[in-house]
Amino acid sequence: MNNLPNVITELPAVIGHLSAEAAQIDTLVADLDPADWTRETPATGWTVAHQVAHLCFVFRLAGTAASDAEAFAAMTAKASEDFDGAVNAVLATYPLDDPERLLARWRADRDFAVEALAAAPADQPVPWLVRPIPPGVLACAGMMEVLAHGQDIADALGVVPERTDRIGNVVGFAILTWDFGYQSRGLTPPDTEFRFELTSPSGEKWEFGPADAEQRVTGEAADFCLLVTRRRHRDDLAVSAVGAEANHWLDIAQAYRGPAGEGRRPGQFRS
Repeated sequence: MNNLPNVITELPAVIGHLSAEAAQIDTLVADLDPADWTRETPATGWTVAHQVAHLCFVFRLAGTAASDAEAFAAMTAKASEDFDGAVNAVLATYPLDDPERLLARWRADRDFAVEALAAAPADQPVPWLVRPIPPGVLACAGMMEVLAHGQDIADALGVVPERTDRIGNVVGFAILTWDFGYQSRGLTPPDTEFRFELTSPSGEKWEFGPADAEQRVTGEAADFCLLVTRRRHRDDLAVSAVGAEANHWLDIAQAYRGPAGEGRRPGQFRS
């Protein structure tokens, strides 16, 4: 039905994609002047430095989950009560006012996560925030984080990130977690299957779901990723829906747990 990478069994390929996507953060920030690290991003109250620190935390968390279950449990004990509060508390521990040290921290946490996930058995779930998940799926979640927060950084700097077919892993993860938008709003997901038909950056067709489904989502895969990370408003994306449920989904889609956040306004960005 689809030709996207299998995020559970093809772990080496997924890890390679994660490493390549994470390297794009370096491309964005490695040569910045110190003042550029203090630029405000579209996420209210977060500078470029905050975005990089958040990715440090996520990758450190993922690497710990894949390598030391007891340490992971200790790291996330408080997060179960107030995840956003726990994240903000951790961000305060990073050297936000020292770009050189923060960049070194990012590279260390990135490499730690990539190596730990690569060493984990592909068929054995690792602990995560709600329930254990396969390391390949966790790697895809990491790619989703990189795409989302990398987009925030790019928007702050006025640059357009390059998208490749590696985003297929983010597409697959978003479809796997299609009900997160309902959960975050206390809604019950519809008892129906969706059909997803998306075009990759290289022009390849990616398809999920029953071919005869009445609820359909179609469009550009890169725009779909911006939709599910809530980095662009649906009105500004080449993604469309057929069916009332699919149309509603475009309003609430998100590929991460927890509060949806404020999202983006129609016409807020040129691209």
